[in-house]
Order: sequence, then structure tokens, then C-alpha cells
Amino acid sequence: MDLSKLKPAKGSVKTNKRYGRGEGSGMGGTSTRGNKGAQSRSGYSRKPGFEGGQMPLHRRLPKYGFNNISRKEYKGINLSSLQLLADKGITTIDVQTLIGAGLSTKHKLIKILAKGELKAKLDIKVHAFSKTAQAAIEAKGGTIEKINA
Repeated sequence: MDLSKLKPAKGSVKTNKRYGRGEGSGMGGTSTRGNKGAQSRSGYSRKPGFEGGQMPLHRRLPKYGFNNISRKEYKGINLSSLQLLADKGITTIDVQTLIGAGLSTKHKLIKILAKGELKAKLDIKVHAFSKTAQAAIEAKGGTIEKINA
């Protein structure tokens, strides 16, 4: 066996098509891009959502809804979750306590909601309370304090 006589298998190596290299190549003239127009030019890229001149879907569908830029979104925490913290011996609950317990994250506003039953006296400092949650906390002798966002 002689290494100088090694060749790839027949048909495994193909030559690249050489576009735009004269009429004799079979791909001269328009270089397989069709005739005139933007798509035949170099550097052309179609706009996102372009549908061949048909009105695009994002323009056919109506706009709807309203986004209130001054809306405050709260992370709701129920009284039942606070009772679980009270069972562990925590009586003063603030934002940092709730973040440490994994009930909220750093940049969320917190609102206490009334689902569940509260059996312990708690002192709570958060951003908002529902009226029924507030009444339930004060009924057990606890105190509430609203903090500004």
C-alpha cells in the first residue's frame, strides 16, 4: 500500500457551486438569485413579520387592554403561613423575616391576606393588609404597621 495513491471514495467529494463566475459555469448572470428586486441584491434582509406585502399578522389584530403604569403589585402571604412562623417561635414579622423564610423576594411588596387561622399574637410590619387579616391580627392582640414602599 502506498500513501501517495490514497483517494477518497468515488462520489464522496463534491465540488462547490461557484456562483456568478460567468455564463460557462451555468450560474452566471443572476447567480441563482432570480431576476431584479431587493432579494437579488447583496445585504438584503427581510423585516421581521414581513408576509410578502400582505398585511402582517401583528397589524391585522386589534390592540386591546390597558396597562396601568401606577399599579402596585403585591405578593400575597396568608395568615396560615404566618402561623407556621409563629409555631417556630417568631413573634415579630417584617419584610426581612419573610424573605429569610422564603415566602417573598427582595423587591416585592408584601400584603397579608386572611386565608387560614391565626392563633398567636404577632407584631407585623409589611406594606399592606386586607381588612379581614387586619381584624384577625388585632383580635389576637397583635399589632400591625404599614411601611411605605
